Amino acid sequence: MILVTGGTKGIGKAILEKFMQNGHDVITCSRNNEELFALKEELESKYSTKQNPVVLYYRQADLSKKDDIVAFGEYAKKIILLNEKEAKKESSNKKGFEVMVNNTGVFVPGKILEEEEGNFEMQIHTNLFSAYHLTRMLVPILVERKGGHLFNICSTASITAYPNGGSYCISKFALHGMTKVLREELKEHNVKVTSVMPGPTYTASWEGVDLPIERFMPSSDIAESIFSVYSLSNQTVVEEIVMRPQLGDI
Repeated sequence: MILVTGGTKGIGKAILEKFMQNGHDVITCSRNNEELFALKEELESKYSTKQNPVVLYYRQADLSKKDDIVAFGEYAKKIILLNEKEAKKESSNKKGFEVMVNNTGVFVPGKILEEEEGNFEMQIHTNLFSAYHLTRMLVPILVERKGGHLFNICSTASITAYPNGGSYCISKFALHGMTKVLREELKEHNVKVTSVMPGPTYTASWEGVDLPIERFMPSSDIAESIFSVYSLSNQTVVEEIVMRPQLGDI
C-alpha cells in the first residue's frame, strides 16, 4: 500500500498510476471531492482486475489546514491498519503499507519584499506543515514494521534560489532540510528517505503558459524515477533525486 497526498493531478496522479499498475492499493486526498471520485473510477477501471484487484481510497482534505491534515491522517491510519491485517493472511495478495509520498504543494510567485500578505503562511502551511504533521502521524507505522520508504516531493527550488520565488523557495528549502533530518533519524529503523527535486514539470499549474511542451518534463518521468528507487534492494537508498528538463530550467 502507498499513500500519496495531492493525487488527482500531475505528479501525484502519475505516481498513483505507476503503483496501481504494479498491484498496490493506494490512499490519496485532494480539496476536490468530485475529482477524487472521478479519479477512483478512472484508475480502478484501468488497473484493477478480478485476478489482481487494486483499490484507491480517498478523502477530501485541504492540507493547508491543520484540522484537515489530522482528519486525513486518522482516515489513512485506519485504512493502513486494516490493510496490514489483511496482508498478513496467507491467502491474501495484499501488500502492507510500504511507501508514503508527501506530494501536496502550491506555488505562488512573488518577491519577498513585494508578495501579497499571507502568501508566506499559505505556502509554508501547504508545502511544509502538511508533510511534517502527516509524517509524524504515519511514519511510526513504517518504523514499527521495520521497513518502508518515505518520499518528499521537494523541488530544484529546494537547492537553487531564484528571484520571484520568495516564499516558495523558503518552504521548499525547509522541506528538503526536514527530509535530510528524517534520513538520519530513520536509517536505524530500516526506513528509507528520499528527497525528490524535480525542475519544471508539465502539470496543471503550467497550463496556458506560452512555452513549448519540450521545455517541461512529463509527470510520468517523476513517477518512473520514484518507482525505480523504491524497487532497489534493502541495502541501498537513493537520498536525493534531482531532475531537470534536458534544455535546463525555465
